[in-house]
Amino acid sequence: MSEPVIIYVHGFNSSPQSVKAQLLQRAMQGCEWTIRVPALSHWPRQAMAQLQAEIDAANGPVTLVGSSLGGYYSTWLVEHNPELRAVLVNPAVYPFRLLEEWLGHNTNLYTADHYELTTEHLAQLKALHCPQLDDPSRYLLLVQTADETIDYREAVDKYAACAQFVQPGGSHGFEQFEALIPAIRAFAKGHLDLPEPLPLPAASL
Repeated sequence: MSEPVIIYVHGFNSSPQSVKAQLLQRAMQGCEWTIRVPALSHWPRQAMAQLQAEIDAANGPVTLVGSSLGGYYSTWLVEHNPELRAVLVNPAVYPFRLLEEWLGHNTNLYTADHYELTTEHLAQLKALHCPQLDDPSRYLLLVQTADETIDYREAVDKYAACAQFVQPGGSHGFEQFEALIPAIRAFAKGHLDLPEPLPLPAASL
Protein backbone atom coordinates (compact mmCIF):
# COMPACT_ATOMS: atom_id res chain seq x y z
CA MET A 1 0.00 0.00 0.00
CA SER A 2 1.32 3.43 -0.99
CA GLU A 3 2.24 5.76 1.88
CA PRO A 4 3.13 9.43 1.39
CA VAL A 5 6.54 10.25 2.84
CA ILE A 6 8.10 13.45 4.15
CA ILE A 7 11.89 13.49 4.44
CA TYR A 8 13.35 16.25 6.60
CA VAL A 9 16.78 17.33 5.34
CA HIS A 10 18.73 19.04 8.09
CA GLY A 11 21.35 21.72 7.56
CA PHE A 12 25.05 22.20 8.16
CA ASN A 13 26.25 21.07 11.61
CA SER A 14 22.70 20.03 12.45
CA SER A 15 21.01 16.68 13.08
CA PRO A 16 17.66 14.90 13.57
CA GLN A 17 17.66 16.43 17.08
CA SER A 18 17.21 19.96 15.71
CA VAL A 19 14.18 21.98 16.80
CA LYS A 20 12.44 21.96 13.40
CA ALA A 21 13.04 18.25 12.90
CA GLN A 22 11.52 17.49 16.30
CA LEU A 23 8.54 19.79 15.72
CA LEU A 24 7.82 18.19 12.37
CA GLN A 25 8.09 14.65 13.73
CA ARG A 26 5.69 15.42 16.57
CA ALA A 27 3.21 17.06 14.20
CA MET A 28 3.20 14.01 11.93
CA GLN A 29 2.45 11.48 14.66
CA GLY A 30 -0.83 9.70 14.12
CA CYS A 31 -1.43 11.06 10.62
CA GLU A 32 -1.24 9.38 7.22
CA TRP A 33 2.32 10.53 6.58
CA THR A 34 5.52 8.61 7.15
CA ILE A 35 8.34 10.95 8.20
CA ARG A 36 12.05 10.22 7.83
CA VAL A 37 14.81 12.34 9.37
CA PRO A 38 18.17 10.85 8.38
CA ALA A 39 21.36 11.86 10.16
CA LEU A 40 23.45 13.11 7.25
CA SER A 41 27.18 12.85 6.71
CA HIS A 42 29.19 16.07 6.73
CA TRP A 43 30.47 14.99 3.29
CA PRO A 44 28.01 16.34 0.65
CA ARG A 45 28.47 13.41 -1.73
CA GLN A 46 27.75 10.89 1.01
CA ALA A 47 24.80 12.92 2.33
CA MET A 48 23.26 12.94 -1.14
CA ALA A 49 23.68 9.18 -1.44
CA GLN A 50 21.91 8.77 1.91
CA LEU A 51 19.02 10.97 0.79
CA GLN A 52 18.67 9.28 -2.58
CA ALA A 53 18.51 5.93 -0.81
CA GLU A 54 15.68 7.25 1.39
CA ILE A 55 13.82 8.46 -1.70
CA ASP A 56 14.32 5.15 -3.53
CA ALA A 57 13.08 3.18 -0.53
CA ALA A 58 9.87 5.20 -0.15
CA ASN A 59 6.62 3.42 -0.93
CA GLY A 60 4.68 6.48 -2.03
CA PRO A 61 5.02 10.14 -3.05
CA VAL A 62 7.90 11.98 -1.39
CA THR A 63 8.15 15.57 -0.23
CA LEU A 64 11.42 16.94 1.08
CA VAL A 65 11.57 19.61 3.78
CA GLY A 66 15.05 21.08 3.49
CA SER A 67 16.46 23.59 5.98
CA SER A 68 19.45 25.81 5.14
CA LEU A 69 22.04 23.51 3.51
CA GLY A 70 19.26 20.91 3.42
CA GLY A 71 17.37 23.24 1.09
CA TYR A 72 20.34 23.27 -1.27
CA TYR A 73 20.50 19.47 -1.20
CA SER A 74 16.74 19.26 -1.73
CA THR A 75 16.94 21.43 -4.85
CA TRP A 76 19.43 19.08 -6.51
CA LEU A 77 17.30 16.08 -5.59
CA VAL A 78 14.10 17.62 -7.00
CA GLU A 79 15.91 18.43 -10.24
CA HIS A 80 17.04 14.80 -10.53
CA ASN A 81 13.86 13.02 -9.37
CA PRO A 82 10.86 13.91 -11.55
CA GLU A 83 8.09 13.11 -9.04
CA LEU A 84 9.72 14.85 -6.07
CA ARG A 85 8.65 18.14 -4.50
CA ALA A 86 10.33 20.21 -1.79
CA VAL A 87 9.64 22.80 0.88
CA LEU A 88 12.74 24.96 1.35
CA VAL A 89 13.20 26.64 4.76
CA ASN A 90 15.69 29.55 4.74
CA PRO A 91 17.69 27.63 2.11
CA ALA A 92 21.36 28.17 1.35
CA VAL A 93 21.72 29.18 -2.30
CA TYR A 94 25.53 29.33 -2.51
CA PRO A 95 26.82 27.19 0.38
CA PHE A 96 30.16 26.64 -1.33
CA ARG A 97 30.75 30.37 -0.75
CA LEU A 98 29.01 30.65 2.61
CA LEU A 99 31.04 27.86 4.21
CA GLU A 100 34.46 29.12 3.15
CA GLU A 101 34.78 30.85 6.53
CA TRP A 102 34.08 27.52 8.25
CA LEU A 103 37.09 25.72 6.75
CA GLY A 104 39.04 23.82 9.38
CA HIS A 105 37.93 22.14 12.59
CA ASN A 106 34.18 21.93 13.25
CA THR A 107 31.93 20.35 15.87
CA ASN A 108 28.37 19.30 15.20
CA LEU A 109 26.07 21.36 17.41
CA TYR A 110 23.91 18.39 18.40
CA THR A 111 26.11 15.30 18.27
CA ALA A 112 29.44 16.87 19.35
CA ASP A 113 31.12 14.95 16.50
CA HIS A 114 34.39 16.56 15.36
CA TYR A 115 35.54 16.83 11.75
CA GLU A 116 37.58 18.97 9.38
CA LEU A 117 35.77 21.02 6.74
CA THR A 118 38.00 21.07 3.67
CA THR A 119 38.15 22.55 0.19
CA GLU A 120 37.00 19.13 -1.05
CA HIS A 121 33.75 19.65 0.87
CA LEU A 122 33.28 22.94 -0.97
CA ALA A 123 34.06 21.33 -4.33
CA GLN A 124 31.46 18.63 -3.67
CA LEU A 125 28.92 21.32 -2.79
CA LYS A 126 29.66 23.33 -5.91
CA ALA A 127 29.10 20.22 -8.04
CA LEU A 128 25.50 20.14 -6.74
CA HIS A 129 24.65 23.69 -7.84
CA CYS A 130 21.51 23.90 -10.00
CA PRO A 131 21.48 27.27 -11.80
CA GLN A 132 18.01 26.69 -13.27
CA LEU A 133 14.81 25.03 -12.07
CA ASP A 134 13.00 22.68 -14.44
CA ASP A 135 9.56 22.95 -12.77
CA PRO A 136 9.10 25.76 -10.22
CA SER A 137 5.70 24.37 -9.20
CA ARG A 138 7.49 21.59 -7.30
CA TYR A 139 8.95 24.04 -4.77
CA LEU A 140 7.58 26.02 -1.84
CA LEU A 141 9.95 28.62 -0.38
CA LEU A 142 9.70 29.67 3.28
CA VAL A 143 12.02 32.49 4.37
CA GLN A 144 12.29 35.03 7.16
CA THR A 145 13.88 38.36 6.34
CA ALA A 146 15.94 38.72 9.54
CA ASP A 147 17.90 35.53 8.78
CA GLU A 148 21.27 36.33 10.36
CA THR A 149 23.17 33.64 8.44
CA ILE A 150 21.93 33.83 4.84
CA ASP A 151 20.70 36.81 2.81
CA TYR A 152 17.06 35.83 2.26
CA ARG A 153 17.01 37.82 -0.99
CA GLU A 154 19.25 35.22 -2.63
CA ALA A 155 16.53 32.60 -2.17
CA VAL A 156 13.72 34.98 -3.15
CA ASP A 157 15.58 35.70 -6.40
CA LYS A 158 16.53 32.11 -7.20
CA TYR A 159 13.04 30.75 -6.51
CA ALA A 160 11.20 33.76 -7.94
CA ALA A 161 8.91 31.58 -10.07
CA CYS A 162 8.02 29.33 -7.10
CA ALA A 163 5.36 29.71 -4.42
CA GLN A 164 6.85 31.83 -1.63
CA PHE A 165 6.17 32.72 2.00
CA VAL A 166 8.34 35.70 2.90
CA GLN A 167 7.93 36.70 6.53
CA PRO A 168 9.39 39.92 7.94
CA GLY A 169 11.63 39.38 10.96
CA GLY A 170 12.42 35.98 12.44
CA SER A 171 15.79 34.24 12.24
CA HIS A 172 17.80 31.62 10.38
CA GLY A 173 16.31 28.99 12.69
CA PHE A 174 12.86 30.08 11.42
CA GLU A 175 10.81 31.36 14.33
CA GLN A 176 7.35 29.84 14.91
CA PHE A 177 8.07 27.07 12.42
CA GLU A 178 5.17 25.05 13.84
CA ALA A 179 2.73 27.59 12.37
CA LEU A 180 3.86 26.58 8.86
CA ILE A 181 3.49 22.82 9.31
CA PRO A 182 -0.14 22.80 8.05
CA ALA A 183 1.09 24.61 4.91
CA ILE A 184 3.84 22.01 4.47
CA ARG A 185 1.31 19.20 4.70
CA ALA A 186 -0.97 20.95 2.23
CA PHE A 187 1.87 21.42 -0.26
CA ALA A 188 2.82 17.77 0.08
CA LYS A 189 -0.77 16.95 -0.93
CA GLY A 190 -0.49 19.16 -4.00
CA HIS A 191 -2.05 22.47 -3.03
CA LEU A 192 -1.12 25.78 -1.41
CA ASP A 193 -2.58 26.93 1.89
CA LEU A 194 -0.25 29.60 3.23
CA PRO A 195 -1.02 31.79 6.25
CA GLU A 196 -0.56 35.55 6.24
CA PRO A 197 3.18 36.33 6.74
CA LEU A 198 2.69 38.48 9.82
CA PRO A 199 5.85 40.34 10.93
CA LEU A 200 7.91 38.84 13.74
CA PRO A 201 10.53 40.48 15.91
CA ALA A 202 14.06 39.63 14.84
CA ALA A 203 15.55 36.99 17.10
CA SER A 204 18.18 38.16 19.57
CA LEU A 205 21.72 37.09 18.71
